[in-house]
Amino acid sequence: MDFKEQVKQVKAASPKLAASTEEMRNRALLAVRDALLAGKEAVFEANQEDLAQAARDRIAAPILKRLRFDEAKLHDVAAGIQDLVNLPDPLFCTQLKRELDAGLVLERVTCPIGVVGVIFEARPDALVQISALCIKSGNCVILKGGSEALKTNKALFQIINKAVLEAGLPENCMMQLEARSEIKELLECQGSVDLLIPRGSNAFVQYIMDNTKIPVMGHADGICHIYVDADADLKKAVPVIFDAKTQYVSACNAVETLLVHKEIAGRLLPELKEALDQKSVEIRGTKEVAEVISCKEATKEDDTAEYLDYILSVKTVDSVEEAIDHINRYGSHHTDCIITENDETAEKFMNLVDSAGVYRNCSTRFADGYRYGFGAEVGISTGKIHARGPVGLEGLVSYKYKLTGDGHIVEDYASGKKSFHFKEL
Repeated sequence: MDFKEQVKQVKAASPKLAASTEEMRNRALLAVRDALLAGKEAVFEANQEDLAQAARDRIAAPILKRLRFDEAKLHDVAAGIQDLVNLPDPLFCTQLKRELDAGLVLERVTCPIGVVGVIFEARPDALVQISALCIKSGNCVILKGGSEALKTNKALFQIINKAVLEAGLPENCMMQLEARSEIKELLECQGSVDLLIPRGSNAFVQYIMDNTKIPVMGHADGICHIYVDADADLKKAVPVIFDAKTQYVSACNAVETLLVHKEIAGRLLPELKEALDQKSVEIRGTKEVAEVISCKEATKEDDTAEYLDYILSVKTVDSVEEAIDHINRYGSHHTDCIITENDETAEKFMNLVDSAGVYRNCSTRFADGYRYGFGAEVGISTGKIHARGPVGLEGLVSYKYKLTGDGHIVEDYASGKKSFHFKEL
């Protein structure tokens, strides 16, 4: 069977999965959790093979960290699945109920998107999270993980797919791609795939957008900022910046650029450098920063750099307005933070910064579906249509309008014989 026919089979399964009950989907999720725990040794063995190959290929250390799938990550994904089971059903929720006229009732009810194609980085736990979110939201899913995690992803998919089918979900509700060449074929499956969610570099996401007619949701770069205001509390600022930069350096929500009000630079930067030196973070600073601490000279390219490494761009600004302008110009509209004790300044920053996540006095690393209580995430969207920020269950459902009448016809209303009275129910 050729590729497009396989995708059509996934599309054919989507109405069946969309009509499944919450009990069926939760039962499937619990079956997945139990199957992963029971089959963990096969997954760990496959992961060791991927890690060994990555070492031979001299893959960067931050990527190796994301590639590793061990007991800790298994525990995290299992806990995430249980959290999803505990969340309310996102389907069949009535968002609007209105009587247009006597006996003519309109309802807007949530439903799955249909078939979601997710192309994601070399992070095996993402495959589990994405699969679980799609099961809970009633979406069929086509998965394409990074080649570095090929064997781990295959082992995980086989366990998950077998578990959901044995739990009673429809055949062909999941599909895995392994070859990079299949991405091009997937992009040509408009009509069978309802939404694509690419996770990767800016160039890769732009390639997906430019080469398909399928709607695309996602983000490219994660150029996150922290602005330290003149009214900041340094006891909060240093730990927040340290966490945002070093807690998981290769994440898209790690801070990449630090903006510091010039009035506080002399007090903040030496203390911050001492903290960052513990993790060997390279600071790339402007001339004004270099007058306070030793650092590497920053270039214009650092304004738009997503390092995903132990590197931090630092510059001083004269005001919160300058910080806002810099973020809106050079940022990726992902997650940006202000550190300040001034409520008025904080409100201005949070209202004017045009990003999916705008924070005050906390690490940018909180930009995550699991930490938001969404039950993990299928990705993060920096767009403004349909979903924005971490995309959890709510971002994976759409809605349909259901209209129930009793022989009603439009001509009665066009002729004036009847009229609408629009009564909320």
